[in-house]
Amino acid sequence: MISWINGELVESWQTDQKFFVLINCQGLGYEVQILESFFLKLKTNQISNKNVTLWIKHIKKEDSDLLFGFTSKDQKNFFIDILNIRGVGSQIGMGILNKLSISEVINAINTENKKLICSVPGIGQKMSDRLILELKSKFKNKIHIEKLKTKDEFEINNTEINKMVGDLQLTLESLNYKNKEIKTILPILIKEIDVLTKKEKKISFENLLKFAMNYLNNDNSNIAR
Repeated sequence: MISWINGELVESWQTDQKFFVLINCQGLGYEVQILESFFLKLKTNQISNKNVTLWIKHIKKEDSDLLFGFTSKDQKNFFIDILNIRGVGSQIGMGILNKLSISEVINAINTENKKLICSVPGIGQKMSDRLILELKSKFKNKIHIEKLKTKDEFEINNTEINKMVGDLQLTLESLNYKNKEIKTILPILIKEIDVLTKKEKKISFENLLKFAMNYLNNDNSNIAR
């Protein structure tokens, strides 16, 4: 069973709504299905390091072995939780993580936001009911933590920006920043977004990433001194 993989990125491609990478690991080529957010970062050169590390969910079938890759362990574990729900397959699981961040899914479950869950391709009313029912008990502790987070630090009402911040966290993780460092930048990042919004300035992923990296790199330099 393959749990994670580290190797050289050979190529990436899209087939319909599925996204893949080919990774060379010690002379073997592993074809891995990935999330759209990571695929777009590769295609737009937002990730310059071609040595890729992915957390893997390995699904064995009678006629094939399928590998699903994630940039964080939390994503992988969340994907596995979704697969344990009756009637939910791997492509629905990937579709959920392509459309929504983990925090958005947890909030949708907590508020029973069926409309948001049904916005994921392939999920209808019955499946959204099942997801809410089964995941609400599974994520009880996480839902409680989400409630305790203060609005000023973490809550963003804009779904597009919320997903952008989630993608930013994953990108920083892929660039080998530590989780502790990333958590320190989040409240600062949210305040920066608030300032830009009030000034009616355009908010882009590239600018947020540059801001976060500059802050983290300067902070680490000060610590080193």
